[in-house]
Amino acid sequence: MLGIKKLDIFIAKKFGLLFVGTFFICQFVLMMQFLWQNVDKLIGKGLSIEVLAQFFWYMSLFLIPQALPLAILLSSLMTFGNLGESMELTAIKASGISLMRTFRSLIVMTIIVSFGSFYFQDSVGPDANRRLAQLLVSMKQKSPEIGIPEGVFYDGIPQCNLYVQKKNLDTGMLYGIMIYRMTDSFEDAAIILADSGMLQSTAEKKHLLLTLYSGKWFENMRSQELAGSAGVPYRQETFWKKTIVMDFDGDFNLADGSSLANNAKAKSLRQIKLDLDSLNHYYDSVGHSFYDDARVTYLSVASAHRNDSLKAARLAAAPSLNFDSIFAKVPSETRLAAVNIALARVKQTVSDLDFRSMITSDGDKLIRQHKIEAVNKFTLALSCIIFFFIGAPLGAIIRKGGFGFPIIVSVLVFIVFYILDNTGYRMARGGMWAIWFGKGMATAVLGPLAVFFTYKANRDWALADMDVMKRAVAKVVAWLRKFNLS
Repeated sequence: MLGIKKLDIFIAKKFGLLFVGTFFICQFVLMMQFLWQNVDKLIGKGLSIEVLAQFFWYMSLFLIPQALPLAILLSSLMTFGNLGESMELTAIKASGISLMRTFRSLIVMTIIVSFGSFYFQDSVGPDANRRLAQLLVSMKQKSPEIGIPEGVFYDGIPQCNLYVQKKNLDTGMLYGIMIYRMTDSFEDAAIILADSGMLQSTAEKKHLLLTLYSGKWFENMRSQELAGSAGVPYRQETFWKKTIVMDFDGDFNLADGSSLANNAKAKSLRQIKLDLDSLNHYYDSVGHSFYDDARVTYLSVASAHRNDSLKAARLAAAPSLNFDSIFAKVPSETRLAAVNIALARVKQTVSDLDFRSMITSDGDKLIRQHKIEAVNKFTLALSCIIFFFIGAPLGAIIRKGGFGFPIIVSVLVFIVFYILDNTGYRMARGGMWAIWFGKGMATAVLGPLAVFFTYKANRDWALADMDVMKRAVAKVVAWLRKFNLS
């Protein structure tokens, strides 16, 4: 009994050291991936060391629950791969200790990590996610040359409305530029049109340099320049290249967090439950209100239609009455006015229905996001246990230690998990799939796979047996030659 306890401690130490090392490796890889996705929000912003430190800190906290399953998979695979390669696993089995008995201490550790992951997601993760999202929004708003949208007027620059028809993200060039410059006085207003241009911030982040190419400048003249004039005269200037310096406060200011109140990832399980009750109650009342309005409208329209039908039936009783001929005799102006009125009513009804549909669809999407995040806290914690029962049996089967082969297997398994989980998330978020099905698909696929590998490892299945592989390849070659396909 004492020897078995020593064995548990021996395996737990091997697993623990590898888990700590692989966790930091996985955390680093995930952080680099997240940083690459948001690098445009960091470069050229003149952010201080303190802001960057906060960004990396909250980013690391946000990615910890995602790094834990991958670290467990890699460390368990390496632990039993090393034991199998050094023949220690064979000696353990020869002493009469089963593979599942060997897993005992690591199963306890994995369950503890799984519960720790759930607790972290429910307590620390929401605050880290909220602060990280707040930092990202603040960074995006800091330099307007990055966040200028296409096709709409941008008012993020003081005393200026900027319209850009198209922009090139690779070169930073803006095309189809229209600028309205306004001060406190209407007499100082200016309209600038340009074919292209580029907006850049100065090194001290206090001004913006707008370089315009091939355009025209229309500007009202000041009253003192032309005293006694009746109106407000203007001047016109045609230019090939012009540089405008505009004031802009580039100091970093943390954005208001109220705009992130509906971020489900920034809420604990208790907050999600409370907010779901509020959201369901609110959008149910909105839906009932829309239904009552539509019902009243429909009844009034139906009543008017019945009255019109009775009148039409009476008129139709006259044998010589033809509505087409009556409509044809009406003056063209009257017919056009009647058709325009009918089209306007139809368009107004369709627009009203589209607006109401947008409100209800946004509410459904918000409710689904909260439900998805609630389920995600459980599935992400459960994936720690599933990945252990994939990695440990695979390590015992393959019996290859080190970093090379285990990393390849871990990456392949994690890619399968990521594709299934991300696909299920997108389909559930869009309402195409049920939430439990979308978020449970990865677990439903990898769970039986973990059971299969555990069963085969317990039966001493040799996946990497070269003799078995040679016989399988020989059978395939013989089958191909039989059908003249080689």
